[in-house]
Amino acid sequence: MSYMSEQKAAAPAPRAGGAPAVGMPPSGLAGNAAVTTTAPPVSFTDPVSVVMPVLDEERYLAESVRHIFVQDYPGQIELILALGPSRDGTDQIARRIAAAESRVTLVDNPTGKIPAAINAAIKAARHQIIARVDGHSLLPPGYLRQAVATLTETGAVNVGGIMAAEGVSPFQQAVAWAMTSPFGVGASRFHTGGSPGAVDTVYLGVFRREAIERVGGYDEEYLRAEDWEMNHRIRQGGGLIWFQPALRVTYRPRVSVAGLGKQYFQYGRWRRVVARRHPGTINLRYLAPPGTTLAMSLGTLAGIAGLAGLLTAGGLWPIMATCGFAAPVCYGAGVLAVTARAARQLRPGVAAWLPIVLATMHLCWGTGFLTSPRRLICALRRPAG
Repeated sequence: MSYMSEQKAAAPAPRAGGAPAVGMPPSGLAGNAAVTTTAPPVSFTDPVSVVMPVLDEERYLAESVRHIFVQDYPGQIELILALGPSRDGTDQIARRIAAAESRVTLVDNPTGKIPAAINAAIKAARHQIIARVDGHSLLPPGYLRQAVATLTETGAVNVGGIMAAEGVSPFQQAVAWAMTSPFGVGASRFHTGGSPGAVDTVYLGVFRREAIERVGGYDEEYLRAEDWEMNHRIRQGGGLIWFQPALRVTYRPRVSVAGLGKQYFQYGRWRRVVARRHPGTINLRYLAPPGTTLAMSLGTLAGIAGLAGLLTAGGLWPIMATCGFAAPVCYGAGVLAVTARAARQLRPGVAAWLPIVLATMHLCWGTGFLTSPRRLICALRRPAG
């Protein structure tokens, strides 16, 4: 089995400012207490370690690995697969790949947690440039060349691009549309695109290893939002996170409503943890889903109480309370308006799924945020700051 082929390189990244400071003491992944003051140089041919957390990826793993080894990159590439306790044929596929490709290393991740998987893979990695990839993401041929060029030219410690969601089934295609639209996920650049520049976080990421080690790696208590949280700590230490829209990574969305709902519920729940641990990091975009969820819940309850009052007592207050139904009605009308607009460019079968997809993403994210228990922040081992 071979995963090599010739491909065309992506265009070079635009030049930007100099190398920033990166410091913060480590607290978990590596053991070097010294704090650096500038980002070390990176060349266009430095070897790259690709790290991939893997759990129940039978459907996409082989394709994801193939896209790594068809990279048009002049330096060496190694791949470390961190295997969680999968319930499908993922481990067997990974072992076949490793047996056929000497550049693949397998490490165990018994917890199944993504940050623990990435930390374990980084420990096993040999190189100073670390590229994070997911088991259901597909790198374009020039991804590593473009990413290392951007690291070199900007002095950033982490670069990333667009999470280019693409679906296969009509449901996945509806999710992909929502994930790349401001109506689905807000105006985050790594979802919807934009100009190159400094950002809070990026999708996946190609890092200078030193920047990860200086902040102690990924916090292994996080089930979601681990990228945002670690990038926040890197930025607190003066590291530059850079968005490069030329880096487009194909992402395969969840295949069912239940899977999508669970994903976005966890997104909301753990984004609340980040907000509690790092006060001041929340903004209106993050508050929109919980605000909508709360308004709809309260409006529906008020409307039901008003209807009950009209049936039993009558009077002015039940009439006013029934106005609470305006909240879910207005939200539903907004979702249908967005769907009608999107339907001009979507197939009917895809457009039919869109209202369900949008409501699932918004309300599950909002519910997760609103119900996120304080015990989650108490469970985190490292102090903030």
